Amino acid sequence: MNLTDFWMTFVTSQNKTIEKDVLLDVAPVERALREFAHDRDWDQFHSPKNLSMALSAEVGELTEIFQWMTEDQSRTAGDDPGTAQAVRDELADVQLYLVRLASVLGVDLNRAVADKLQKNALKYPVDKSRGTSKKYTQI
Repeated sequence: MNLTDFWMTFVTSQNKTIEKDVLLDVAPVERALREFAHDRDWDQFHSPKNLSMALSAEVGELTEIFQWMTEDQSRTAGDDPGTAQAVRDELADVQLYLVRLASVLGVDLNRAVADKLQKNALKYPVDKSRGTSKKYTQI
């Protein structure tokens, strides 16, 4: 089953959408991050502003790994052990800050991801978007 079909199998009743599966369970990571910050008295620094800025910085560090690579080199970056480790480290940093930011803001990431995938499936129907990089407003 493709992604569009999966999301179109949602059960809709009285304008409520119910997912059949949990796509993203970040509760254990959220708890670990909450405890990590609490033990260090870092909650005072974990405002949405600060966390979003830290998240952006980590995305920048991930981007820097690929900055001067060709398209082909970027596709095989995981073949080099050093590059692969750097990518894993930066992806982990991005994920950790994203989960912490969502936690501080009270955002259910599973719900947000499910909702966004459903919206994208509607904005980018396969028959109109397959093989094109155009934005949904141009297809």
